[in-house]
Amino acid sequence: MSQPATFQLADAPGALRVSGALTFGTAAAALEAGRTALDRATPAKLDLAGVTQADSAGLATVLALLAHARQKGNDLRVANAPAGLEALARVSGVATLL
Repeated sequence: MSQPATFQLADAPGALRVSGALTFGTAAAALEAGRTALDRATPAKLDLAGVTQADSAGLATVLALLAHARQKGNDLRVANAPAGLEALARVSGVATLL
């Protein structure tokens, strides 16, 4: 039996670091945790270097976190997006938002 996908969100100096899966199975929890973190801090970047798996729900989560940050006046930038997530963003026509 396979393990359920997990993700982690960690505060780092000037960044929120995401690791693990950003998928349909983790998107709701990742979005909630990310919004909470952005409500208490204003990091400069969303570091995705630790993301091991991403799908369209993960991409939607990243875009929603960017929008949430901008609503709060934070010009949050994505750093170290995995190649698969970047490819999905290009195919979806939203690569310029990352």
